[in-house]
Amino acid sequence: MRAIWLILGCLAVALGAIGVVLPLLPTVPFLLLATFCFARSSDRLHDWLLTHPRFGPPIQDWQAHGAIRRQVKLLATVSIAAVLALSLGLRLPAHLIMIQMAVLSLVLLFIWTRPEGPR
Repeated sequence: MRAIWLILGCLAVALGAIGVVLPLLPTVPFLLLATFCFARSSDRLHDWLLTHPRFGPPIQDWQAHGAIRRQVKLLATVSIAAVLALSLGLRLPAHLIMIQMAVLSLVLLFIWTRPEGPR
């Protein structure tokens, strides 16, 4: 079972790393998943992820306070607006746009009601 957790953790880190440069792919949720997987498979990789200069701080903010940094909240908002604009530009059916708007509004509500992490 440890090998499965390790593979899932590595996959989650890879997706999180892609999310750093691809704004439509969320980074932190994949890193939180990787942390969860590594906690069950590899102390070394778990510690590496928590102390990583780029990936560690958002994970630590979430674990300690359930916090999301303001810059991340703003980036998420811009990304969500871009996805909605793309959907409108592609002239997706109105019912799909409405579903998307409802779901993305709930996502934004969740994000903006979280405490602010330190800078």
